[in-house]
Amino acid sequence: MTNLFKFIAISEGISYLVLFSNMLIIKKINPELYKILLFPIGMAHGVLFIGYVILAFIITKRQNWNLKELAIVQLASLIPFGTFYIEKKYIRNV
Repeated sequence: MTNLFKFIAISEGISYLVLFSNMLIIKKINPELYKILLFPIGMAHGVLFIGYVILAFIITKRQNWNLKELAIVQLASLIPFGTFYIEKKYIRNV
């Protein structure tokens, strides 16, 4: 389960950055490509985000997180590069 969470955390971070770049860079360069890419990228990011949040609650006990650590892990999903930090600092192989 921990390896799955690591994978989801990294994937969610990458999808966040891809969505962000699509919204800022591609929209200005090629508005038609932006419209085509927005839905699939947004949908993938949404699914990964929900998976990250749910898996964080599931592995809380396995990782021995207290409420503060769980809150940090959850809040990191809202910050660009946050999930990469969590994957390195909080995810321990069990």
